[in-house]
Amino acid sequence: MNDARSSLARRGFLIATGAGALAFTAGCGTATTPDAKHAAQGTPQQGGRLRAAFAGGGANETLDPHAANLFVDAARAKALFDKLADFGADLAAVPRLAERWEPNDALDTWRVTLRKAAFHDGKPVTAEDVLYSYRRIADPKGAFRAKASLEPIDLDASRAVDASTVEFKLKRPYAEFPNVLAAFGAYIVPKDATAFDKPIGSGPFTFVSFKPGSSLIVKRNDAYWEGAPHLDELEFVVAGEESARVSALLGGQVEYAHELNPATARTHEGKGKIDIVRLPGSAMQGFVMKTDRPPFNDPRVRQAFFLIADRKELVDGALSGAGEIGNDLFGKGYQYYPAGLPQRTQDLDKARALLKEAGAEGLKVTLDTAPAATGFVEAAGIFKEQAAKAGVTVEIKVGNKDTYWKDILNAGTFASYRSGAMPIESHISQRLLTGSTTNATKWQQKDFDDLYQQAQSTRDVTQRGALYERMQRRLYEEGGFLIWGFADWIIATAPTVRGVSKQAPANTLDWARFDKIWLA
Repeated sequence: MNDARSSLARRGFLIATGAGALAFTAGCGTATTPDAKHAAQGTPQQGGRLRAAFAGGGANETLDPHAANLFVDAARAKALFDKLADFGADLAAVPRLAERWEPNDALDTWRVTLRKAAFHDGKPVTAEDVLYSYRRIADPKGAFRAKASLEPIDLDASRAVDASTVEFKLKRPYAEFPNVLAAFGAYIVPKDATAFDKPIGSGPFTFVSFKPGSSLIVKRNDAYWEGAPHLDELEFVVAGEESARVSALLGGQVEYAHELNPATARTHEGKGKIDIVRLPGSAMQGFVMKTDRPPFNDPRVRQAFFLIADRKELVDGALSGAGEIGNDLFGKGYQYYPAGLPQRTQDLDKARALLKEAGAEGLKVTLDTAPAATGFVEAAGIFKEQAAKAGVTVEIKVGNKDTYWKDILNAGTFASYRSGAMPIESHISQRLLTGSTTNATKWQQKDFDDLYQQAQSTRDVTQRGALYERMQRRLYEEGGFLIWGFADWIIATAPTVRGVSKQAPANTLDWARFDKIWLA
């Protein structure tokens, strides 16, 4: 495995800073499984311990769900805690601890009704627990990731109507407020909880033991509101390197290995020793063109670059075929995605004509990239060759993978880019509005901002969807994201593992749903 992919395997595509390579520390022995004689394919079986290997975060790991950054953090938090909502496979919010939600006519006040659920100590989950959790996340003295997602809420004005009803007052109309409830890291903890060395949540598993940087053991919560898990126990073990996770799986030390690169998956797929599971739509892959500076301040140059890209060649070459082609819009398959737009294909003649029209014949551009994600450097090399056929010279500048995302946010003109799964609305609000803090394309259009605000003030979902389509058609024609593909997220399991979702992008509800998995 090359250095770029090894780095990704250690860090994931979250903001996984500080996740160094760690020695594999799974427990010895073989898995405890139910009686195989009674196991039937497709019929959930009760019992056993499943061991799942993830890249870790070192000796300073915590079980504080609000401090989650890495995939292993998110998976452990999901086992022990619940959110009010989570994202379905189409990135629409799905109720969890929230049984339902309802806005007022102005869309600036939302009432959330909680379902009957209990923490592991038997105490009910109440509106006060919800408000405490959100206020803890939003505390200016804290540095919890979900803080930015909770920004639309006026938590001082929000209140508990009764034990099972929360009234959220918002700072402005927000039709997509359920996305806040589903935000990464927005877990509900008991009121006044400050220590998480022996965490009490409301999730499907209860705490047994934890060794930071090594292992977490949890057991089935028989009183879980959605029904008890099939497994008796679940153990998260840390294996920093992808090769260690795969070796442990092949050697029977674990039954589930998270984060494989495409080349490894292709090597083992169909051989019978392990099962490969590809989660589609988990990561957008592309390039950003800065629309506020030459040469990309001319929309004809951006349109020419859209037409230079051979998307299939990029997916096959940079992702080893582990993905599907993009169409210069984020969120393929997600709620509000305009699937009816024509699939853009390479057209070098038209690209050359657009460049000539823009006075950009013989154009030379610098493409910033780094081994910061799988396929970045490879995709840059492939696109360089494609651009040369249109008379464009691309100079590749390989930067520091550790500072790459900060470096390209404001500097340069053209850069490799990647994003994990999030709702299309979140992508727009975080990256495409004039005031967006991660606006890497520098797309700053007041009429576009106005359309977004109109959408957030529109209660009817069909009418709101039409507004999103108008925004995305505009981006399709002249935006700054050249989105050539969507990478699969790859995991591997032992052949005895059943119930793993094959449709859930990483960080959505059915990803790492160990309460739905069983051992055959």
